[in-house]
Amino acid sequence: MKVRVDPQICAGFGVCLGLSPEVFELHEDGYAIVRVSEVPKELEDAVRTAVRQCPSGAISLGGDSP
Repeated sequence: MKVRVDPQICAGFGVCLGLSPEVFELHEDGYAIVRVSEVPKELEDAVRTAVRQCPSGAISLGGDSP
């Protein structure tokens, strides 16, 4: 599974970082970025939760495996 943060939408709340620090980090400008090219299987649920709970709706999923 791939995950993306839209830098035009991200407001830097950091909810994603709190839910999955292995996948997300805050860039020096204060906005979230994705640290991995592919989300490890064991972190997929946490990332899906981050997508649902992102206050600005900046996170999206792509490349889900069946």
